[in-house]
This record gives sequence, structure tokens and C-alpha cells, in this order.
Amino acid sequence: MMKLLVPAVVASAVLAAAGGAHAQATVKEDGQWRAALGAAYTASGGNTRSTTLSGMADAVRATAGDKTSLYASTLYGSSQGSKTADQWRLGAKHDRNLSSQLYVFGLLEGERDDIAALDSRATLGGGAGWKFFNTDALKFEVFGGVGYVADRYDAPRLIDGAVRRSYSYATLLAGEESVHKLGQSTTARQRLTVYPNLSNRGEYRLTWDAGIAVPATQSFNLTAGVNLRYNSDPGSGVKRTDTLVTAGVQVKFD
Repeated sequence: MMKLLVPAVVASAVLAAAGGAHAQATVKEDGQWRAALGAAYTASGGNTRSTTLSGMADAVRATAGDKTSLYASTLYGSSQGSKTADQWRLGAKHDRNLSSQLYVFGLLEGERDDIAALDSRATLGGGAGWKFFNTDALKFEVFGGVGYVADRYDAPRLIDGAVRRSYSYATLLAGEESVHKLGQSTTARQRLTVYPNLSNRGEYRLTWDAGIAVPATQSFNLTAGVNLRYNSDPGSGVKRTDTLVTAGVQVKFD
């Protein structure tokens, strides 16, 4: 029952925009689903009225032979009655171990950003990775491969020298990921991924997510996180970089 319940809880939380500030599910190679949900909320009144709600969700099932990861984030903000942020991202990644260090993977990711007029972005990719460290105290790996990206926009925009309503292209993907255990139970995680455009050299996207979780109780953590997204050619009138800094709480389902 728990194996079915945890992924369902994560999916429901994402669709309801009730994720976490920087969720970090526990990774144990026992074939059990584990999840983490968190949230961060800020509000101000008086001369400036604004609210911001951010969330993330993370679920992992790992064995000695493979690992499946589900992840998602959402952000909504308003200031003086005007919407300032409305975006979500979700994805899935499956790793299959070929040895204690070498693995192959496949991933599928989707996102939407209403403020940037991005109606949808789908990324399908696959490749291989190498685990340099895989201990309780430190996990560090690098990965690379190829992918395909399909963008759709709310309105036509200038992309790659032409006015387009949609834009699809092949891409490379390369990155690194690490998990650090600080002391008895504090955990820090970061992941960097770069997507060079194979159809137009010089263009690329970059994502970086980092966070730390400090336990308050056995299943309740205090969290802080940084999320950065960069697009070298997002289209006319759209900023290249999006940055989110959060502090919030997290509930773990171990």
C-alpha cells in the first residue's frame, strides 16, 4: 500500500501546487518508495502588498540495480494585485546500473511559465553517467547524453532569427549531481545540467538546483534552496535568467 501511496501523494501535491521549498527524499537501495514534500510562503502588507508561494516534491525508489526519481516544483507570486510569477516544472528520471559506477539513464521533463509566455516545454533525453563517490557521506556523479526539446509559446516571438509559435531542436545534455551528509542528519544536495542546442551552436539552456535540509524532528525538516534557470535565447522581451531563493519546511515520507 505504501509503495502505491507515496507516488500518488507526490503527484497530487504537484497538481495542487502544494509542493516544497527544496524537497529531498531519502535514498536507500531497498526498493521502497520514499518522498519529501515542502513549502515556502512569504507575504507583505502596507505600502507594498505581495505574496509568494513556492513548492517542491521529490520521490525516489532505489535498488542495487536501478533508481527511479520523480521531481516537481511550482511557484506563484503576486504584487500589488498583479501576477509576478506562475510556473511549474516536473520530471522523471530512471537510472539502470551497468556496474558499481557506470549507469545509463532516460529522462522526461516538462515545464510551463506563464509570465515568460512559455505555454509548454517538453524535454526527452537519455545517456550515461559515472558515479565517482557513492557512500552515505558523499554521493557525486557526472552524466551526459542527447535529448530533444519541444517549446510552444502563448504568442509568436522572435526565436533563432525567425518569428515562431513553436521551436523544437536536438540538444546535448551534460551535468553533475552531488549529495552531502553534514554531521548526523543534515543533508545538502545540488544538481547542474547544461543543454547545448545542436541545431544552433552557441545557444544553450542551464539549470542549477541546490538546497539544504536540517532536521527538526524525525520526519520534519527546515529547508533552504536556490533554483537558477538560464536560457541564452529566450525570445524578445523575456529575461535570460530566472532565480529563486527559498526558505521553508519539509515533510518526509520514509
